Amino acid sequence: MFSVFENRRFSAWLILLALPLALVGCSSGDITLEDLEAAAAKVDISGIEIDETADAPAAMLDLEKSDLKFGFIKLTDCAPLVIAKEMGYFEDEGLNVTLESQSNWKILLDNVINGQLDGAHMLAGQPIGATIGIGTKSPIVTAYSLDYNGNGITVSNAVWEQMQENDPALKSPTPPHPIPADSLKPIVQAYLADQGKPFPMGMVFPVSTHNYEIRYWLAAAGIHPGMYTESDLNGFQDAEVQLSTVPPPQMPQNLEADIVKGYCVGEPWNQKAVITGIGVPVTTNYDIWKNNPEKVFGVTEQWAEENPSTHIAIVKALIRAGKWLDATDESGKLVNRQQAAKILSSKDYVGAEEDVIDNSMTGTFVFQKTDVREMPDFNVFFKHYASYPHYSDCIWFLTQMRRWGQITEPKPAEWYAEIAKQVYRPEVYRQAAELLISEGKMDASEMPAPDYDGYREVTSEFIDGKTYDGHDPIGYINSFEIGNKEEL
Repeated sequence: MFSVFENRRFSAWLILLALPLALVGCSSGDITLEDLEAAAAKVDISGIEIDETADAPAAMLDLEKSDLKFGFIKLTDCAPLVIAKEMGYFEDEGLNVTLESQSNWKILLDNVINGQLDGAHMLAGQPIGATIGIGTKSPIVTAYSLDYNGNGITVSNAVWEQMQENDPALKSPTPPHPIPADSLKPIVQAYLADQGKPFPMGMVFPVSTHNYEIRYWLAAAGIHPGMYTESDLNGFQDAEVQLSTVPPPQMPQNLEADIVKGYCVGEPWNQKAVITGIGVPVTTNYDIWKNNPEKVFGVTEQWAEENPSTHIAIVKALIRAGKWLDATDESGKLVNRQQAAKILSSKDYVGAEEDVIDNSMTGTFVFQKTDVREMPDFNVFFKHYASYPHYSDCIWFLTQMRRWGQITEPKPAEWYAEIAKQVYRPEVYRQAAELLISEGKMDASEMPAPDYDGYREVTSEFIDGKTYDGHDPIGYINSFEIGNKEEL
């Protein structure tokens, strides 16, 4: 069955095929417009069925730029970019997109700022950190959240065995989850006493979700992960655990070489430790903060201002990709994730084995070979409004930047809201979504209501039970035992 748009093209094709036959017998070698119209009238297309309910063709925007280059890091949560390219969603919007892997997050950010990349798969904290001047100072904006969750914390086999000795409940083939860092605390303290230096662990970047998640997990158990100061940009002051920056694909080899004794990273690099037998994932960020934002699509503020229609077209394609990734059958089974894992396993993308990638991507997370758990929301790309740029998500990152000293001076609550509105651009998302709704590719219920203020509901679904309200960043910062405090 043809859609209206396809039918028009098909009819024109039939007419072209029929014209030579219809024109046979014309006495003159000069075919006139009247001859063509008469021939076309003889073509019988009455048998072609038109599907009036089919999706309308994409509304083609007046693109300022169609040839685009996007950067990504070899992690499974680059999936919306990869799927938007491989499934033709970018092409549907008139975009010719090239995806280029980057060696680390700093280079990726630098290449967006210097214009070598039009945009990129970014850590959720990168646009925020760059805008307020943590490290590189350059305004970056995001109109699309790539995913929720997707990270894990893995420790070496030796550390896991010690954690089991400290907490006998962990000796079970299927220990109770979530696993807090309490059983790690005596190990950290003994290492500090014996070695005279902090316990070494890895995270991927100073403004990464991974940095704040592993800090959150450690601090919830009373382990100090260190403070950032104007003179200590590494965040090692007062640290019982020294968190060093390690590129994601290098995490397993650093663990195996005993350079770090544990790390927080995205997939597939936790599952890689399990498959190779060098470590044990002890928790995921789903357990540290249920449905936390992880990566975003970022562009410079200047690029967004110069390419507004192109920006909308990109977000349209990414929304379709996220929806495809989260599609389920009637039983709730994710129906496209195996295909996504196969695509991502290509050396051009993540470059890890399909059977490593598909563990978490298909809704199963392996902590140990004896501890395999169904986690359908380990990767969320679209449902729960995961792709919408919520102001409250931006504010959570700002609270952690202030908590750990990356924001060196106290700020009023209004400042947090102002920065969120500068960095996050839900108006672009809404324009893209409304076009998709008009084309029949998205339902209005799949986007927050028009009166939504950008602040997710107050939640206490954290590993320490703390309550987060994006409208009260100061109260949230002051609720923690470890970290900076603000005067009310």
